[in-house]
Amino acid sequence: MNTLDALRWKPKWTTHIGCLKGCLEYLGVEMSDAWLFGGTGHAFVINIHEQLCPSGPTAWKSHVLHELGRNLGYTADHVWAHKAHEAFAQTQKQAWEATKQAINDGLPVYAWELDVPEYYVIHGYDETGYYFNGPLCDAGKGPKPWQELGDTQIGWIELHLVKPGSKRDDAVAVKKALEFAVEQSKAPDKWSHELYTMGLHAYDRWIKAIQDDKADGFGTAYNAVVWAECREHAKDFLAEAKVRLNGKCADLFDKAVRDYESVAAGLRTVSDLFPFLNTSDEQKQEHIKDPDRCRAALESLTKAKNAEESGLQTLKEIATGL
Repeated sequence: MNTLDALRWKPKWTTHIGCLKGCLEYLGVEMSDAWLFGGTGHAFVINIHEQLCPSGPTAWKSHVLHELGRNLGYTADHVWAHKAHEAFAQTQKQAWEATKQAINDGLPVYAWELDVPEYYVIHGYDETGYYFNGPLCDAGKGPKPWQELGDTQIGWIELHLVKPGSKRDDAVAVKKALEFAVEQSKAPDKWSHELYTMGLHAYDRWIKAIQDDKADGFGTAYNAVVWAECREHAKDFLAEAKVRLNGKCADLFDKAVRDYESVAAGLRTVSDLFPFLNTSDEQKQEHIKDPDRCRAALESLTKAKNAEESGLQTLKEIATGL
């Protein structure tokens, strides 16, 4: 085996950010969780399937995170492929060789669906395959044969090789992140897939799925806890940005923090109504059929959407001011 023993993910509901955070800490690229969530734009994302599929938090075109991440002091190389592609086996080999080289060079790697459909840090390899850690296997697991990467029902290879880079001025990082936040709400199809939508439209779809009795219970619980986590970090990112930018647009930042506090509170309420922790799948399905829970959730989602709409207008003003 060849391993990077200190490389571990940082447990988050948003496993993409949890893995990226673990990789950055391994490289000594220090930043708060809020700065990473916000600076990559993930804090402002919401992606909802028409039936609240639990894939919502991960089934979107997330390459933009790494484009924005260059502002924060890291770069990443990527290997992508779907098993329907003619050269899929070749890409599996490419991913394997790239991972071995990265680990030999002391660079961290993370990838999609090494176990369940979430993101995992790859901390080592042997002649058979990958050793990894992440959701449901904090202590580590492996080897996963390298020929099995991406050979799943979902069928995606998504591998990220993370390297330190040169960070840009904080004002630039904030401006770019806020511009993305506004744009993904205005143009939800740019980063979403068929049957999903993003931004303010995502709230409408979430509300409609509950009203039409089409929302999946498991998916509702999972989406709620992930997007609540994101908005909590959005609030904290905006507060940190105000400090970092030495009072520039201070009043607007204060307003944006208040707005995103309201968004986070609304989504936390939905998460409390449809709890993910310590509940069975059967209970989650019971919860989504409970009319009282659904009525309360619809009220909270409406309040969260209104607060986000106000917040996005403020983000646009800040970005213009920067």
